[in-house]
Amino acid sequence: MISAAPATTRIEWLEGDTAHAALWRSQSGMPAPRRVVIANDQTAADTAYRLACEGTALLWRGDFQNARQLLQALARRADARPTGKRARAPKVAASPAEAFHLHRQAQSQRARTLAMLVIPFEADYRIALRRAPDVALACNEAYGRPTEPFVASLRELLGVIGAHEWRKNGVDVAALGARIHPWYGVFSPIRGEYLQLVEQAPLPAGATLAFDIGTGTGVLAAILARRGLAQVVATDLDPRALSCARENLQRLQLDTQVELQQADLFPPGRAALVVCNPPWLPGRPSSAIEHAIYDPDSRMLKGFLHGVGAHLAPGGEAWLILSDLAEHLGLRPRAALLEWIDQGGLQVIERIDTRPVHPRASDASDPLHAARAAELTSLWRLSTR
Repeated sequence: MISAAPATTRIEWLEGDTAHAALWRSQSGMPAPRRVVIANDQTAADTAYRLACEGTALLWRGDFQNARQLLQALARRADARPTGKRARAPKVAASPAEAFHLHRQAQSQRARTLAMLVIPFEADYRIALRRAPDVALACNEAYGRPTEPFVASLRELLGVIGAHEWRKNGVDVAALGARIHPWYGVFSPIRGEYLQLVEQAPLPAGATLAFDIGTGTGVLAAILARRGLAQVVATDLDPRALSCARENLQRLQLDTQVELQQADLFPPGRAALVVCNPPWLPGRPSSAIEHAIYDPDSRMLKGFLHGVGAHLAPGGEAWLILSDLAEHLGLRPRAALLEWIDQGGLQVIERIDTRPVHPRASDASDPLHAARAAELTSLWRLSTR
């Protein structure tokens, strides 16, 4: 998993006749808005929405809780279908792939619009607004040590606060019988069905060493260690993910069984079991967290399949955990996956399937409902030919 570099340009605005400037911070890489106006408790939601759609940022100078209410009002307007004479009928997608791209395009536009409501921060992460919460700890976790005053979107701040709560409370993982505590920017293991596959699949005979490629929170490495593997080597390219995994493994008292290494895919050597849960959709991520969802040109998937044979001990297995959602969306055919398996000198021993249980799989209002309803998540047991 590779984190997107945060945008670190500056934002400028006039307040009265005085020019101001501050660091612009965006973990998703959102560019600094070129035009900024001051907004407060008297700013009407319709006015704010029109300005936000035009790309004008609203620097908030009113009550913090009123800013949250304004953001909710902006979201309602962004989600509402246009009405009236100028309203155009929504474009009907000609294919599942086009539906997916239209959906991503709409989500991206929505995110840009809602990011236009921005909040000023002091150098110590204080927010000098009425009824503003203490967000210093949450911001430290997401941004690191504070350096100077900055401006960031309220929507991003609410995501930072939410990530802090997830990190503090953890996520219950039934396959582990314990909780995993995801960090900001590290994908949370909320899709329990693929974890159950790893917990239940038969281990290769005599396996004592496993590699977990792209460990993220460390959840798969922890499951393998709990299953009795004497040693697990877990890799990730993202330092934040490695720190998150280290903390989780220490909480679970598995840190002596699991060794963490910073690597692009494989550690040195060979193992009886090599496990990988790559991002499931080919596409360009637009934020740090999306690197766990989108894999440009299926780079990680192809890299794993083409290279894993050289890292398998004799008689060993490679486990690929992958959803077929990309196939139902027309983004990657099954034939391509089978071809990459063959090109890697691999053969399929078994494919173990399960259906997702997340709410969107049964939400008929979701634009991608047909694909989500047909989705299967599979654990592919592979060996060298």
